[in-house]
Amino acid sequence: MNVKSYESTRSTLIGHRLGLVSIIGLWGFYFAVVTIRAAVMGYPGQSQMLLYRTIVIAVAIGLTFLLYLFLERFADRPLRWRIPIAFAAALPVAAIIAGFNLYLFEVWDPLGIFRTEEWAEEREMIEEFMARDPLAMWRGLAEAVMARYFVTIAWALLYMALGYAQIVRQAERRAAIFAQEAQTAQLRALRYQVNPHFLFNTLNVLSSLVMRDRRDEAEKMILNLSTFYRTSLTSEPADDVALEEEIRLQRLYLDIEAVRFPERLLVDISIPKSLNGCCVPALILQPVVENAIKYGVSRVRRPVTVSIHAREENGKLIITVTDDGDPLPDDAPHGTGVGLNNVHERLDARYGEESSVIWGPRPEGGFAVTIELPINRETC
Repeated sequence: MNVKSYESTRSTLIGHRLGLVSIIGLWGFYFAVVTIRAAVMGYPGQSQMLLYRTIVIAVAIGLTFLLYLFLERFADRPLRWRIPIAFAAALPVAAIIAGFNLYLFEVWDPLGIFRTEEWAEEREMIEEFMARDPLAMWRGLAEAVMARYFVTIAWALLYMALGYAQIVRQAERRAAIFAQEAQTAQLRALRYQVNPHFLFNTLNVLSSLVMRDRRDEAEKMILNLSTFYRTSLTSEPADDVALEEEIRLQRLYLDIEAVRFPERLLVDISIPKSLNGCCVPALILQPVVENAIKYGVSRVRRPVTVSIHAREENGKLIITVTDDGDPLPDDAPHGTGVGLNNVHERLDARYGEESSVIWGPRPEGGFAVTIELPINRETC
């Protein structure tokens, strides 16, 4: 899923389900605290009060959910706007909850809890207090509003925290998508950096074969070239292939080059059967083998052997590509261009520090490249 389609599926900041769960959780906690307090204080009529309290909490949950729906309308606004909106919108919600609580418990009292003998003394004290202070009920209501306001604000802050966490997770997902797409683009670019000189030289050889009427050799070379490029340009850049398939493609490449250097190119490939099914990045050896042809075979007039060997060591797949061409001058650009850097960057993008590419001249002449990567025998 791309980023655009992912963003279009998000209609709320935290989602209705999470919003409702957070509301029920917070008011459920408040319900538990108030119920435990009433039990500890030994208030009479606990069962009836529990029913009243449940009704009030249900109303509080419904009103807070309406607050949630209201705040969701500002989900795309900056945080500096959402905070004051939440603080302002929470006040009338808290006032309605406190007013309903006061009306249910002290005005309506449908079960007559506070009209029983058990509450007679407390009722007389309240009436006497209110007679001395006519504003006592309003002060009590204001205190109840503030108590519910703090609970409502606590939920609003929780809502914004959850929303911020959701935004962070979405940003992380987008970053992961961008990183994956960037890595895929990098791998694709590196995969397509096939030396154009190879194609030009091959076409020149084909032209020479046709002019000499060596049709069979030209046809074979065209088939090899077609197979090689079809495989190298059509598969996905992040795909793995079996080592056996990778070696087959390198044989095709070497067969094509053998037409150019029929007397100079010798090939030595040694791959244990136990490693044939190991997965490797597709065409990871092509730049290395091409490098050996360019700097090992084409520079000399004598036979040069290009060797490809593989072994397993400490849970790693070790692939070595060598040639026994003439030593290179110290300032020669062997492996500093597209070839070996291509391999190094592909492996680093794929495996990081679990892989390595080591190259350098051999004491006896020629050049050696050693590739090390995690061994993987899963289906490629």
